[in-house]
Amino acid sequence: MAGERNRIITIANQKGGVGKTTTAINLATALAAIGERVLIVDLDPQGNASTGLGIDRKSRLVSSYDLLVGEAGVRETAQQTAVPNLFIVPSTMDLLGIEMEIAQQSDRVFKLKKALASEEAFDFSYIILDCPPSFNLLTMNAMAAAHSVLVPLQCEFFALEGLSQLLETVDQVRRTVNPRLDIQGIVLTMFDARNNLAQQVVNDVRTHLGDKVYHTLIPRNVRVSEAPSYGKPAILYDLKCAGSQAYLQLASEVIQRERRRLAA
Repeated sequence: MAGERNRIITIANQKGGVGKTTTAINLATALAAIGERVLIVDLDPQGNASTGLGIDRKSRLVSSYDLLVGEAGVRETAQQTAVPNLFIVPSTMDLLGIEMEIAQQSDRVFKLKKALASEEAFDFSYIILDCPPSFNLLTMNAMAAAHSVLVPLQCEFFALEGLSQLLETVDQVRRTVNPRLDIQGIVLTMFDARNNLAQQVVNDVRTHLGDKVYHTLIPRNVRVSEAPSYGKPAILYDLKCAGSQAYLQLASEVIQRERRRLAA
């Protein structure tokens, strides 16, 4: 990517159950499938991205915790997944205690940024940061380190209310710790075409936010829900299902936006 060593995208929404981790896994897989070298950093103590990519808990000897506290670098923490070109820094429950551990340190919100400024991080063209479902020090580190935020938004009644809070948070981060941060895009997830309310949410979000919203709609899909229990991205588990096809389209949109941004 001309003028940049890599591109760091945070996937964030303070609401749980909106498809953050599913989006992180499948977007990263789709990018890897077209030849990009991709790293996911799992910042959620629950470790769902790690599990969803088949990383056994016993093999997580070094993790995103070690990366954040400076005890290990990207090379030591990144594990190859079953997907060619896709690596992950796995999560462990150690992350639960990190706020207490670094809260008094002056650089507490820049721990991840520092870790990802290393030469070994530049081996990856895309770094995807999967955040916990809350605005805490882990999410703050992700936003401080990222170039942009991708927001998964569930097609439900309270979606816009939660989104306005998140956009305020991004503005606050931009003003205080990371002036380069922008909104990469908003992806509408769990869309059910049979549900009139879901279509109304889509219309409302697009009316309010225009071209910030991706054209791709991620549908509710049983195969996408099943895939993590097999330790696979949906794209590997069932390439032809509607959910996998939607994530491939989303990856195409992400790349098109990046190209337009670089050309601007």
